[in-house]
Amino acid sequence: MTKNPIILGVETSCDETAISIIQDHESGIPKILSNIVSSQFDIHKEFGGVVPELAARSHVEKINIIARKAFKESGISLGKISAVASTVGPGLIICLSVGLNFGKAVSSSLNVPFIGINHLEGHALSPKLQQNLEYPYLLLLISGGHSQYLIVNGLGKYKRLGTTIDDALGEAYDKTAKILGIEFPGGPKLEKFAEEGDPYKFKLPKPIINKGGCNLSFAGLKTAILKISKEINTEKEKFDLAASFQKTIEEILYVKTKKAFEEFKKINESVKCNFVIAGGVAANKGIRNKLNEVSEENNFRAIYPDIKLCGDNAAMIAMAGLERFKNNQFNELDLQADPRMPLDINAKFLKGAGVKL
Repeated sequence: MTKNPIILGVETSCDETAISIIQDHESGIPKILSNIVSSQFDIHKEFGGVVPELAARSHVEKINIIARKAFKESGISLGKISAVASTVGPGLIICLSVGLNFGKAVSSSLNVPFIGINHLEGHALSPKLQQNLEYPYLLLLISGGHSQYLIVNGLGKYKRLGTTIDDALGEAYDKTAKILGIEFPGGPKLEKFAEEGDPYKFKLPKPIINKGGCNLSFAGLKTAILKISKEINTEKEKFDLAASFQKTIEEILYVKTKKAFEEFKKINESVKCNFVIAGGVAANKGIRNKLNEVSEENNFRAIYPDIKLCGDNAAMIAMAGLERFKNNQFNELDLQADPRMPLDINAKFLKGAGVKL
């Protein structure tokens, strides 16, 4: 095993072109030598959402440039790389393919191991870039495409407790922002709108709040927002609706997280109650405050990645790659992208009409 191996991480699952280089450390907390992320907000702004073909084209145009920046910032030469880790799924397949093929090419040219990484595993392990974290722990993964409660029992060992049966939380934020006329990407800006409004102005539904265990649903809430939006006329009412939406989301997560705590304790007695919140929506301050509140009440320790590591980035992919490198878990170069790659392979698919909870 190479002493203090250096991992090149590659992430292109959606609309961020990201390259990172990290190095293992004796403390167990790797050093991030570089972590470059290039977003595509301007490209997709006029469409109000990500256009896969445009996203993939941008990845192709930028990935070599981003890689050169990452190596320059790290001070590491190409020949020092111990392994290459690329996101293999889930995500937009034509976007995944860009980073996957780039990673394979680098791996092959350097004759170093190639490691395909589940994007969600990157989020799950992202706090390990900043602190030592023992298994098992509870994870709430909230992003633009995913909303799940999972128990992380170890590397590659995940048990899903609940998921969204329709929209992901980040998707609900973006769609609500679009309804309110907030330009893409609307999710983060919606929180700013909410700060100016009255959270008690509108009473909004909380779908499956008292059923379905830890599962989540946001489509009905989005529909209610759409109906109300047709009847509001002032900027103040927009702020109020945004604030009411934010408050409703916080209340849903409070109830569902408390349920997840109960499920975690049933399965894992006499272990540290660590609760990791990861993914792009984990940067939302209101959600953080509410999850801190429910964690404190139930004797769980809430753990968040650094704000810069909440959204899609390649450092988390390199982190997952480092963990797998240490376990000699490598992949062949014929590995294919998987746009619907799950963390818990035994969990049922819970989306679409006719879902039974």
